[in-house]
Amino acid sequence: MKTLKINKLILLLIGLVVFNSCVEDDDFSIPNTAVVEPVLTGSTIEISSVAGQLAQEQGNTALDYSDDDTIYTYPTDGPDQFVTGYVISSDEGGNYFEEIILQNATENPTDGIRVLVDVNPLFIRYEVGRKVYVKVNGLSTAISNGVLTIGPKDGDRIGKIPAPSENDFILRSAEVATMTPLEIGVADFTDDKTNLLIKLNDVQFLKSQAVGPNALSYASEGFDQFDGERTLEDCSTGTSTTFATSTFADFKALSLPEGKGSMIAVLQKNFFGDEFNVVVNTPETIDMTGQRCDPVFGADFQEATDNTTFDTPGWINFAEAGSRLWSEDVFSGNGTARFSAFSSGDSSNIGWLITPSIDMDAQTGEVLTFEMQHAFPDAGHDPMEVLYSNDFDGTEAGVLTATWTSMPFTKSYIVDSGNWFTFVNSGEIDLSAVTGNAYIAFKYTGSDTANQNMTIDIDDVKISVQ
Repeated sequence: MKTLKINKLILLLIGLVVFNSCVEDDDFSIPNTAVVEPVLTGSTIEISSVAGQLAQEQGNTALDYSDDDTIYTYPTDGPDQFVTGYVISSDEGGNYFEEIILQNATENPTDGIRVLVDVNPLFIRYEVGRKVYVKVNGLSTAISNGVLTIGPKDGDRIGKIPAPSENDFILRSAEVATMTPLEIGVADFTDDKTNLLIKLNDVQFLKSQAVGPNALSYASEGFDQFDGERTLEDCSTGTSTTFATSTFADFKALSLPEGKGSMIAVLQKNFFGDEFNVVVNTPETIDMTGQRCDPVFGADFQEATDNTTFDTPGWINFAEAGSRLWSEDVFSGNGTARFSAFSSGDSSNIGWLITPSIDMDAQTGEVLTFEMQHAFPDAGHDPMEVLYSNDFDGTEAGVLTATWTSMPFTKSYIVDSGNWFTFVNSGEIDLSAVTGNAYIAFKYTGSDTANQNMTIDIDDVKISVQ
């Protein structure tokens, strides 16, 4: 028994010596997790080369974004090739899922591509600005959801790089750059600008969606399925686009900003690939606290019924001479106000279309704009006037007794008489000197019997503040 105790004591002493020797080096430094620049086993190619290869497969010189059937697959047995790009998307906020968007440059980008990867999350390894190399051997490219996409071929579509193969195909560079978004307007959107990081200035969400008791969130309404789609307006051009937010985004329940300003986002297409979508990584890249640019008055005639008498509530449709009134026209879903003296049988046609009363003292610096198109012009016939009055009493009986002041504007038939049914903007018509309650009138003068019966369409009447 005594011998057994001695042996246990000896073992204990040996254990203490071993333990002490293990901890003599007390350097518990954090392991080095810095990314090392990868050694590539082949050459690098640009995103533009990927697009060009697919265009060639389509039989085109330029990429056809409407062709979502053609797929090009890179051979597996050829020399290794790596397409390079900088990450511009992030799934940290849940607005992206199992995809990485790359563009070719840190500023002034020209090409972008979507990489499908069956991994979530991705932002930890592929943060915005990280340069990456994607090995294309064995992968396929196509137009998927309206944008250039790369991944393994899965039947007749592009699939996702499997999680176990992620590191075989995607290599991280040590470079993490600051990304400078491409500043463009909504009117500048084109297919070849998809998959690019952009900055939109002077934009706002549709007033009915962002302001008032019925204002919407980004994507948490009962009618939002998969994505919440909101309308984003460009105050500079009057054009609009769709702002899309995933219903899985962690900011989906936040209210839309009420004001006007800027945002940094990625230009994408919707699921069907037929409409542009603006997608943010985080709402922190949205700065919309400025005063809204909503028009003081606006009419787009989208409630028009084709080939009927114009009867929008609040407007006055008055025939000073002849039997013809302004009518409503709808073509390809777009409504307009129309006047034509053709087939009226009248020697004189004078038709007035007058807006509701507009309070010109509630703001300053107003301008009027509208779109006009024409057809069947007659030489020497100048039928259109735009006028305002601030002593009109708002009745048909008072039209001819009121004081009306004519205002110059750009006329489609003067710009190009041979270019029929093509809208031309009026230009900004200065209303800053107009006071009180004013009315705007569109006056057509013509004659069927004298062959002065040009067709005129008016659309998108808007009074806004400069």
